[in-house]
Formats: sequence, structure tokens, C-alpha cells
Amino acid sequence: MDKIIGIGNALVDVLIRLDDDETLSRLGLPKGSMVLIDDERQQALSPHVEALNPARATGGSAGNAMLALANLGRRPGFVGCVAGDETGRFFEDNCRQTGIDARLIHREGHSGVANTFITPDAERTFATYLGVAAQLSPEDITEELFRGYQLLHIEGYLVQDRDLILRICQTAKRLGMQTSIDLASYNVVKDNLPLLRTLVRDYIDIVFANEEESLAFTGRPNPAEALRDIAEMARVAVVKLGARGASAMTGGEPSYWPGQSEHVVDTTAAGDFFAGGFLHALTLGGTLEQCLEMGTLLAGNVIQVVGTRLPARQWEQIRRKAGEILPSSTL
Repeated sequence: MDKIIGIGNALVDVLIRLDDDETLSRLGLPKGSMVLIDDERQQALSPHVEALNPARATGGSAGNAMLALANLGRRPGFVGCVAGDETGRFFEDNCRQTGIDARLIHREGHSGVANTFITPDAERTFATYLGVAAQLSPEDITEELFRGYQLLHIEGYLVQDRDLILRICQTAKRLGMQTSIDLASYNVVKDNLPLLRTLVRDYIDIVFANEEESLAFTGRPNPAEALRDIAEMARVAVVKLGARGASAMTGGEPSYWPGQSEHVVDTTAAGDFFAGGFLHALTLGGTLEQCLEMGTLLAGNVIQVVGTRLPARQWEQIRRKAGEILPSSTL
């Protein structure tokens, strides 16, 4: 059983439920957008956010995937960058409490925050302050940082720093690690396509993409054709189709698993939890169908709550169902 470590932006999700769209308009945030904000705007936004009684949870794409794995009973690791402020301490404490081996780089400044505004239709609007989360550098990446793990899950947003992502991939390859990447967003793929295609061809074993990302990555007209193209470049290709389920392929014919019909409260981390569930099954020797079912199970549960904090009883039910999906697996 391979041990899994993730690397990405160490963010704290600040989750705000809204009764309507009026607050978004007042704050100048286009509904459904992801806006990067600087230190000045974060300081100006904070009093408005605190007045709305937000909830907090550890976040970031790779961090969320590792959180899902930890709650499945695994002992994943996570590499990211935080400051020594209260937000950074919150992130580190939550990793420790959930069983994540947090191999954090510390910088002077302010830790990253993803202000997440959730409207009654479950639409999310982000005002993301990266802070020192974006200060992870190539010089930070050493073999020792990944030692003890066999699979590295990479957050696609890191592709925006070419030297950093190349150092990450090259270090993992020297260690003989498997690598997976989540393509992060349509815009990230579009803006960094040549580099991403090189990384997938030369370094990446497992690719996770949603429908839009898969089309941007391949230039194909539909996700089925995109899946085949990605599978020709990587050992395992996965295309997430939202409520319609997900498909995966590793040579031969593609596998498919339908989505779960659940009441959607908040889609935060659905794709990240899917990746965590898929990797959990894959590293326990599961078939593609079992991997897809496990990913769908986790995604279908996290969309029923605000953020990523599922009640203990819900996790017990998930772990019981996971045992039914992979009856022969042992942790």
C-alpha cells in the first residue's frame, strides 16, 4: 500500500453562507468567480467576513484531498507554506488533529485564506488571499521533504511557477515516486498548456481533470475523446463530469461510474475529495470501477455540508461503505 503526500497552497477556508446575492454585489465580487486579492483588500474584507459568522476549515486543493485520505484511515502527508500567525497555527493544528503529517515551510507574513461565499443555490464565490502560501520556492523542495512516501499528489495551481513545479516533478522522479496532478482550473490549463503537456508526458502518472479542463488540455470536442487523449500521455486518466459521474482509463476501454443523487449544499472540495477517494482505492489495488466509485462516494458526501467538516457519524458511514467497495483491502 503506497503512502500518499500532497503538495499545494496551504489555505484556510473561511466559509460564509449568504441569504442572497446582495452581499456579493456590495463587496464587488462577481458571483461564481475566483478573485485573487492582495494584502490591502484582505485587510479591508476581514471585518465584513467576521460580521457574517464564518466557519473555518483547512483548505487548498491538495490539502483537501489529503484530508479526505486522513479521514479514511490513511496517514497522508502535506507540503505547503504558512506564516507563524494564528491562521497558520490553525492550519497546522488541524492537520495534526486529523492525522496529516504536515511538512510545512514557514515564512514571514500572513498565511493564505480562501474567503468562500456560498449562496442558497450552492454557488461559490471566492476571494482568495494567497499570502505566504504562494511563496513555496524551488529551493524548498528536497528529497527529504518527500521521503517515506510513494505517491505525490500535486495541486495544478503550482504550474504557474515553472521552476517550482519542475523541481517538484524532478525530485519525485529521482525518488521513484508515482505522481498525480489535478489540473486545477480551465484558466490555469489554458494559460500554461505547453508546460502542462510536457509535465504529463514526462513526469505525471495520474491526471485528474474536470470536463472543461480536459477539453482545454486536449483541444477535443467532448470529454470521451479527451479522456482517450490523456490516457495516451499518462498511465491513468480521470475526467470528472460533475453530477453525471466520472470516467477513467488506463489503456483498453474506459470505465464509468454515475454520480450520486444528493442534495447539494456546497460544492466546495468535491473534486478534491473525489481525488482523495480515487487515490485511496488505487493504492489499495482497486479496479478502475472501484476507484471511481470510491471517489464518487466521497464527493457525494462532501457536497452535503458546508466546507469540508463532515460529522464523525457521517465519516463512520463512509468508511463502512468504503469497506464494502474494497472488501479485501486492509489499512
